[in-house]
Amino acid sequence: MAASVPALHLLCGKPATGKSTLAGEDATVMLAEDVWLAALFADQMTSVSDYVRCAAKLQTVIAPHVVSLLGTGVSVVLDFPANTVANRNWMRGILGDMGVAHHLHYLDVPDSVCLDRLRARNLAGDHPFALTDEQFWQIARHFEPPTAKEGFNVVRHRLAPAG
Repeated sequence: MAASVPALHLLCGKPATGKSTLAGEDATVMLAEDVWLAALFADQMTSVSDYVRCAAKLQTVIAPHVVSLLGTGVSVVLDFPANTVANRNWMRGILGDMGVAHHLHYLDVPDSVCLDRLRARNLAGDHPFALTDEQFWQIARHFEPPTAKEGFNVVRHRLAPAG
């Protein structure tokens, strides 16, 4: 994801597609939603609706911080899910009129692979949140792949189903 000019990198994909892994591959500033949510709201998040409420609070603080970083010429990887049109509109708002380059990394991974990774991640215990299969499906049903009409520079990372 490295770039010679400052850029905002956005991540789109269902849970356990590898968004955070991809985000960690670059030497830019990375802001990871899961880390911030775990530190600030872990005791308040027991459901998907709790997540939505807490994530909205976090967005109000993170957006001006990202603008500030980009304004200084620093590239940012925003490890927040760009999984719905509404979330991507919020991210589009961060870009505003700055004229900063952006890349929407779309991780297109089969659900079966995501679930296998999710279960392995839960067993390893090294992720701030452990999702159940049911929670995966609750979140996945709201997933909206990016479309050309949204106007993002999409970089597609496709993983074919095993077999």
